[in-house]
Amino acid sequence: MLKFLTAGVPISSKKTDTISGLKRILELNLDGMELEFVRGVKMKEDKAKEVYEFSKKHNLFLSVHAPYYINLATDEKEKLKNSYKFIIDSAIIGYLAGAKNIVFHPGYYQSQEPKIVHKKIKERIKEISNILKEKKIDVILRPETMGKPSQYGSIDEVLDLMEIENVKPCIDIAHLHARENGKYNNYKELVELFKKFPSELINDIHIHYSGIIYDLKGEKKHVNLWEKESDMNYYDFIKVLIEFDVKGLIVSESPYMEIDALLLKEIYEEMKFQKKFEIYGFSEDNKIHKESHKKVLRRIPRSALSLFDKEFICKGCFKEEEYII
Repeated sequence: MLKFLTAGVPISSKKTDTISGLKRILELNLDGMELEFVRGVKMKEDKAKEVYEFSKKHNLFLSVHAPYYINLATDEKEKLKNSYKFIIDSAIIGYLAGAKNIVFHPGYYQSQEPKIVHKKIKERIKEISNILKEKKIDVILRPETMGKPSQYGSIDEVLDLMEIENVKPCIDIAHLHARENGKYNNYKELVELFKKFPSELINDIHIHYSGIIYDLKGEKKHVNLWEKESDMNYYDFIKVLIEFDVKGLIVSESPYMEIDALLLKEIYEEMKFQKKFEIYGFSEDNKIHKESHKKVLRRIPRSALSLFDKEFICKGCFKEEEYII
């Protein structure tokens, strides 16, 4: 089975601390949260243990995103030392919090040949993996596929890193879509992609998914799946997940992450278990309707209706108690 997570504390959480975020995850009927250490590993050990106890009690799934300031391709000693420290600190605190997966951005080509960069990064991730093993920190390192051709992190590069013990990639579908200028967004292309994955990855996957805006240089910014700017074909994506019987975590990285996590979970359950939901979403008038009333162009999850501003909601389709909580 797949579990659906948010990338950080949900936007609709009344407080921004991790425990409050996890409580909101429970209210939303989602499955867990990626702990965002992207601006630094600021969680203390006692707080990590509290997060572990809470998530264990409520059967929530956690992962960690390490700081953005990592570049394992650099030859500057201080930057490289800090990169090691960011990953190792993220793994230690993440492990204490109960997170199995530690996601990070591996590095940049800059003026170096991609093959040289790959060799450097592979050697350095192996060193980090060995350090964590010596410290008895049992986690999976997840180098992420990246959204710009100037960044290290093609699908073939990160898959090759699986030769290292306790390393599996984080597959960011939106990043791959932007990196490859619109590829990996229909059934045929997604099947081609998933056929690259060994069974050990299919059975323990970690995927980032969101809407994305891009140009010839790759990723520009993430957007919500239900916004006009997004061209992500999430129906075909979910169909391929089910056909390959993928297991693991799907993390919504959209700006309003819980809405898109709920949307993906709703469609997954609809397809996998042949459940029938009436579809809600935006129509051509930019209002949210029931599909029985007006054709839906941009779907939203039924359980997230109250998260949208009431000015967008068709008063003919919905009673006030359905969208004001």
